[in-house]
Amino acid sequence: MKQLFVVGIGPGDASAMTAEAQSALSNSDIIFGYTAYIQLIEHLFPGKKLASTPMTQEVGRCAMALEHAAQGKVISIICSGDAGVYGMAGPILELAPQYPDVDIIILPGVTAAQSGGAVLGAPLGHDFAVISLSDLLTPWPLIEKRLESVSEADFCICIYNPRSKKRREHLAKACQLMMIHKSEDTVCGWVKNIGRQGQQCGVLTLRELVEFDADMFTTIFIGNKQTKEIGGRMVTPRGYEALI
Repeated sequence: MKQLFVVGIGPGDASAMTAEAQSALSNSDIIFGYTAYIQLIEHLFPGKKLASTPMTQEVGRCAMALEHAAQGKVISIICSGDAGVYGMAGPILELAPQYPDVDIIILPGVTAAQSGGAVLGAPLGHDFAVISLSDLLTPWPLIEKRLESVSEADFCICIYNPRSKKRREHLAKACQLMMIHKSEDTVCGWVKNIGRQGQQCGVLTLRELVEFDADMFTTIFIGNKQTKEIGGRMVTPRGYEALI
């Protein structure tokens, strides 16, 4: 059978990877992935054939994985977190009609909203939105519109890709935009290097977040009007006490 597994590896550590994901990678002839993600898992699969490409070569990487699967090899392509959340599941399925004989199996992983949320406590206990601040593929005006819309609706917000070398001001701009509808005292949190060496986290206000020095390995959490800090943890109540 011609198989291609699209695998979410979670934060990258084996303990946070599903057993299904580990089994697929163990049984694959070749594992494809972004260079940094291959480096995260290569020690877990010694002797396994690995193929990596740098960032911005995602479509080519997906095509290579599909071509090898079409040749009869069992292939996996990995993504950090979940493959369907800013991952390779989408481009693989877009290319799939060109490879009708390949059976594509998408395996979920723990995305940063979940793993980072667990580090902070319970920041996403009620309705929430996930937004990337990267404007490489999404125009910045559209990102601004989405931020303003979910802020006005009082969603909790999980922010991916808050800052890079080329996007130094995006997080500050996002905070200023959210403060149109959210209080500057809104409880927020951050987690850096989730589930990896050097993991750090903290709780702060939306006002303080404007000056926070985030990077591409940081995930940001913005609370709603009910979010509170309890013992250094970020907690968004669901409202279960109303049922008592």
